[in-house]
Amino acid sequence: MQLSRFTDYTLRVLFYVAINDDRLSTLNEIAEFYGISVEHLRKVVHALSKSGHLKTFRGKHGGIRLNRAPADINIGAVVLQAEGNEPLINCASLDCTLTGACNLQRTLADAQRAFMDVLSRHSLADMLANPDMKQRLISKTG
Repeated sequence: MQLSRFTDYTLRVLFYVAINDDRLSTLNEIAEFYGISVEHLRKVVHALSKSGHLKTFRGKHGGIRLNRAPADINIGAVVLQAEGNEPLINCASLDCTLTGACNLQRTLADAQRAFMDVLSRHSLADMLANPDMKQRLISKTG
């Protein structure tokens, strides 16, 4: 299983904004920090704002910040919002001779649930509790 680039960027934005909670962060600085296109990040920030995770401020001194405490941002929920809940394989849309006799779809659905269950046990605060990660974010932004 592989997460999309959109989900990867979503998590990176949350990490960056959370560690810089004493000020507003900008798309340009996040893009520069990670080496990511501003246009990609614009879509990510829009989705995070729409879901209530980020608060955006327009204008010359605008930027973004977390709209919730890091402990209240569930990683599983963020990944589910970014990825959606599509099955890993949708046998109903295939013309497969094994349909009805194969357990692959059910097995993959179980694995997908287990994956999301593990992610759902963690918050953004849990991710930032790693001192090495926190230090890397601080040393490059501070």
